[in-house]
Amino acid sequence: MRLTRQSNYAIRTLVYCAINQPGLSRVADIARAYAISELFLFKLIKPLVTKGLLETVRGRRGGIKLGKPAADITLLEIVMLTEENFALAECFEDGADCPLIGECELNAALREALGAFFAVLETYTIADLAHKRRSLRERLGLELNLDEGELAAH
Repeated sequence: MRLTRQSNYAIRTLVYCAINQPGLSRVADIARAYAISELFLFKLIKPLVTKGLLETVRGRRGGIKLGKPAADITLLEIVMLTEENFALAECFEDGADCPLIGECELNAALREALGAFFAVLETYTIADLAHKRRSLRERLGLELNLDEGELAAH
């Protein structure tokens, strides 16, 4: 199974916001850090805001921030929101015409594997991915603004 770009960058965006707390993150800075278009990022932020994983703050000094604690956002929650299809084989899809559906051990094995995949994703949170905050800040071009005591983008 391969995750889509939407899942990948949704997770990366949430990690960025987690390591940039308590400050607000600007979409332009996130897009630049990950070398993706702002338009793509705006499209993937919308469902994250709708689901309450991100909050938007309007205005000149606006931006985005986590909508709930990083420790409460699981990778499973993000992947379930951003992936459209978890069919590992044709027989998982609606309308499959295989005569072995319901009796096939491959189908059972793949369903078990998918369940294990989901179980592992449920054990990891954005906080787990952002725990190396200092080194991640450096890699993403964030620095500590000593005057204000919060993180700022270059």
